[in-house]
Amino acid sequence: MTIITRIGTELYGLLASIGRFAVGALASVGAVAAFAVKTIFRALTPPYYPGRLLAQLGQLGWLSLPVVGLTAIFTGAALAQQIYTAGSRFSAQSTVPAVVVIGMVRELGPVLVGLMVAGRVASAMAAELGTMRVTEQLDAMATLRTDPFRYLIAPRLFASMIALPLLVMIANSIGIFGGYLLAVYKLDFNAASYLSVTRRFLELDDFVMALVKAGVFGFFIALMGCYHGFQTEGGAAGVGRATTNAVVSAFILIILSNLLITVAAFG
Repeated sequence: MTIITRIGTELYGLLASIGRFAVGALASVGAVAAFAVKTIFRALTPPYYPGRLLAQLGQLGWLSLPVVGLTAIFTGAALAQQIYTAGSRFSAQSTVPAVVVIGMVRELGPVLVGLMVAGRVASAMAAELGTMRVTEQLDAMATLRTDPFRYLIAPRLFASMIALPLLVMIANSIGIFGGYLLAVYKLDFNAASYLSVTRRFLELDDFVMALVKAGVFGFFIALMGCYHGFQTEGGAAGVGRATTNAVVSAFILIILSNLLITVAAFG
């Protein structure tokens, strides 16, 4: 009986831990969903702050171009080299331009841009809003009858959803160009035939999917950055936790939503 009782106690403790984790996870999902609904509702009702929107577009879009461009061109070139190396085993080197353009536009471009911008932007949003929370600046704004959701969060949300598709289009172009440079100047592809194959395999649906993914990723990046920054507590240590949580949660949502969109489109 002692052994059975001990096993039952340990099993009960394990199930209780699993239950607490599940309840906590569901509570977190519910809190994020409620925050998202409140943000969208406030963002769609006046007053609006176009100046804040333009400022955030500069921060999110223009200042992210260098890291996005470098990531895209190196990824496109590396992808071309890998496809050529793998294809040479089956005498399929000619597939390099087709695979590069499809891989960049459908998957690598949106995902890499989303992850790079999330690392740069979600952390900045969480740090800025978290600092404002722990220094009671958000409470002061509410006291002055300035809605933090409309003044701080809505411009970031709209700017992220606008800037990400533009960055993805630029990254796709740069990535395809990177593959072209390596294929033509290192792998001895004919430039005209490479561009011809690229144009033939690039379809409008691929661009549409990339833009849809970018818009969704932009929403999640701004949502996670603002949510964790808005919920910050505990001083400087709390700001650090909020920054880390914002980046990690944005990464997870980007990867998960990318899978769901891909399966929905091609499944």
